[in-house]
Amino acid sequence: MANGKDESSRHTRWAHLRFSIIGPLLAAPPARGELAGELSRLAAKQWQHPVTGKPTQFGFSTLERWLHMARGERTDPVTVLRRRVRKDSGQQRQLSERQREALCVQYRQHRNWSYQLHADNLAALCAGDKTLGPAPSYATIRRFMKAQGLVRVRVKSGTPGAERAQARLDAREVRSYEAEYVNGLWHSDFHIGRREILLPDGRRKAPHLLGVLDDHSRLCCHLQWYLDENAENFVHGLCQALQKRGLCRALLTDNGKPMTATETVAGCRRLGIVTDNTLPYSPYQNAKQENFWSQVEGRLMAMLEGVRDLTLALLNEATQAWVEMEYNRKVHSEIGVEPMRRFLDGKSVSRPCPGSDELRLCFMAETTRSQRHSDGTISLEGIRFELPSRYRHLDRVSIRYADWDLSQVVLVDSRTDVVLCRIYPVDKTKNANGQRRSLEAIAQADAVVATATPPAGEAGMAPLLRKLVAEYAATGLPPAYLPKGESSDDEGGDR
Repeated sequence: MANGKDESSRHTRWAHLRFSIIGPLLAAPPARGELAGELSRLAAKQWQHPVTGKPTQFGFSTLERWLHMARGERTDPVTVLRRRVRKDSGQQRQLSERQREALCVQYRQHRNWSYQLHADNLAALCAGDKTLGPAPSYATIRRFMKAQGLVRVRVKSGTPGAERAQARLDAREVRSYEAEYVNGLWHSDFHIGRREILLPDGRRKAPHLLGVLDDHSRLCCHLQWYLDENAENFVHGLCQALQKRGLCRALLTDNGKPMTATETVAGCRRLGIVTDNTLPYSPYQNAKQENFWSQVEGRLMAMLEGVRDLTLALLNEATQAWVEMEYNRKVHSEIGVEPMRRFLDGKSVSRPCPGSDELRLCFMAETTRSQRHSDGTISLEGIRFELPSRYRHLDRVSIRYADWDLSQVVLVDSRTDVVLCRIYPVDKTKNANGQRRSLEAIAQADAVVATATPPAGEAGMAPLLRKLVAEYAATGLPPAYLPKGESSDDEGGDR
């Protein structure tokens, strides 16, 4: 029992030992007058102590008491042989009521203190206030605090967000979870590498690792190192994960700027991916991702210790080999199967992923700009872009663009979200050659107007003016003006 294989409690081991000693007397009761001899024989034998494993003996009266206890219990003689729990178990008699209150107040104020620090400070309080009584021992304080759940908590204090997160953690239970379907939920996060890499310019820098994990299968959908943690790199890695494994239904990330960027949120919405963020200062909500980083550092990076000049290209090449050939194909300790196998065999809610060009159009921010009608241009990030002449009648236009790539700017219909065309920056040097294209038709009605409209000067009086002249003539009143001839011969007559 003392070889470390028996993990049952001390009380259970004592009950099993006692029953193994007096059990044969219950199975084959000795004849009348022979019980005392059997108990004396058992008292002379040595037994293995259930806790220490050392040889031990038990007295005649002790064995007799055990036998009477087991005889009195017909249904469960083993349970009655368990060691009794002390009546004062869980009570610290050495701690007075005031000392307990002082210790609880001290814990609420300093939850990150160790048991030893609490004990030392309580001893200082007792020394300064004799009414508190003698200071209890460290073991007494530690036993009391553990029994009351006053465990050490490493609190990130100093900000209102951290305090709210700690209050929420104290009031709400934390439970593990798992998505029911493959591609039902993905986790994604950045991890700063512990080892620096060598850059082409001779500098060394700690790289950032982007990982995307499927919650149900624990499959690593994509893993790649970058020099910086920004929205461009996040979208770059996420698009690769989508193209490799298909569109997921939900994405859980932290509140980092790359994950909450306008381009990221807009792209996920256009692809029908529900985005959710962990609560501030609550990394345990994304624990699967945090646990994955320990495997990256403990296995992948450990195998690269012999590489002296580690570059980004070599690091990414080794990372792809490790994640695809080992991690995704190795039995996961929690799910009991390879992540790749569970990903392929599990019930899936995945959807086909669009091509690279369509993905690029999805992960763009959308905004509106006013068109300058004098030259048909708009201003974006201090750069003027030229609109096709067929859209010259629009006052405000909707455009999509990514903040990190202004070479890809498109014009969209805000009502249908359809991409109309791509627009380009104004090339003033090329425009200086004097060549100009003919204006494109705004709509189909322009062609009808062009053929039905008579030449200028032949259209006659406007319809509204003809209507006013007719109404004025219908009144029967003479024109309210004095006519005057145009030639000099009519001057006398005018008088």
